[in-house]
Amino acid sequence: MKTIYFDKDVPRVLLTKLLQPLWPGVIWSRISPVRWVEHKAPELPGPRWLRVKNNQCGICATDLALLKAEADPRISGAAVPGIQRIYLGHEVVGEVVEVGAGVTRAKVGDRVVIEARPFGSPNCHTQELDPPCRPCHDGQSRFCENGSIDVGMNGVGAGWGDSYTAHESEIWPVPHDIDDDHATLIEPLAVAVHAVLRRQPKSGDKVLVVGGGIIGLLTLQAIKALEPASEVTILVRYPQQAEAAHVLGAHHVVFEEDSYRSMAEITGAKLYNAPINRGMLLGGFDLVFECVGKAKTLLDSLRWTRSRGAVILVGTSFTYLDFDPSPIYYQEVDLIGSNTFGTEFYQGRTIHTFDLVIELIREGKLRESGLITHRFPFKSLRQAITTANDKRSGAIKVILTYDA
Repeated sequence: MKTIYFDKDVPRVLLTKLLQPLWPGVIWSRISPVRWVEHKAPELPGPRWLRVKNNQCGICATDLALLKAEADPRISGAAVPGIQRIYLGHEVVGEVVEVGAGVTRAKVGDRVVIEARPFGSPNCHTQELDPPCRPCHDGQSRFCENGSIDVGMNGVGAGWGDSYTAHESEIWPVPHDIDDDHATLIEPLAVAVHAVLRRQPKSGDKVLVVGGGIIGLLTLQAIKALEPASEVTILVRYPQQAEAAHVLGAHHVVFEEDSYRSMAEITGAKLYNAPINRGMLLGGFDLVFECVGKAKTLLDSLRWTRSRGAVILVGTSFTYLDFDPSPIYYQEVDLIGSNTFGTEFYQGRTIHTFDLVIELIREGKLRESGLITHRFPFKSLRQAITTANDKRSGAIKVILTYDA
């Protein structure tokens, strides 16, 4: 099997970060913590495991961040051991080609997507620990308190490769009426839907999405699906993002230039400026979904939120951030984290985010809508990564495809 993985090797990470400004190609070298390997397909670790052959996989910003060694050893997650190897590629749809004797969730020939693999650590379900920890018991396995306990049952491979092995608890069958393009978006759509459910907008709320990348655009779409009577603004950088936002129903599309003045006009807030200060709104948006994960955009998001409003931090960053938290206490703005997906409480029922996304796709409330802009065969991975990294290429979502 062919696969690509990131090793949590701090010296290699630091050396790659140091050399990259002078030698961009270092990310493809032996110095990098990322490895490109081909080896014999491993045996299934146990009876509840299966093997999947990949059809196609999206290129995600978190994968690119690992490839470029953007992770900072000072962030909180770096203190938790987890497992040392993270396989790249998680927005992947494939076909089950082998199942263990104890598998009940899927059969050979089923198309599936994977839930948990990109984040590296096992959980109580994949390790078959009994009793499970409290988060795993509650359906929130990404918070597993036993994620650093390795009993020897680990999957190999992910979406950046031809196949992978997984525990049956990690995979989700895809209905026949959902095509591969929509299936590839189930995972990032689940990230967006979970974020919106962390603080669901109400009718008439003024809502801002910061960031016009794929997660920002899918968050816009999720807001429109879950509360269509809210008024949604999105902040973008590139023309293709603005075009997609209009297609998806944004009420206002704002480019970065003069964004403070635009946000004040849209919300009716008062804008105040001061020397050596970015400015501040009094009034502003009821909810802001920050989908970039940078210090600058988090700082702006807090300053664009009305008193007692909320900023939902959706964007993922492996960097160490310095930002001004003063609106959190001066304006009592809630800063809410949103970590991927899990079990939701929606319309009086408990449902996994993937199941809810599949329902909404089948109802036509969530859709691909031209967000997949580029496709490359896996053999052209470097070209695909170059395209995904440079938004001036017109890229929104870049897809890797695999030969039959």
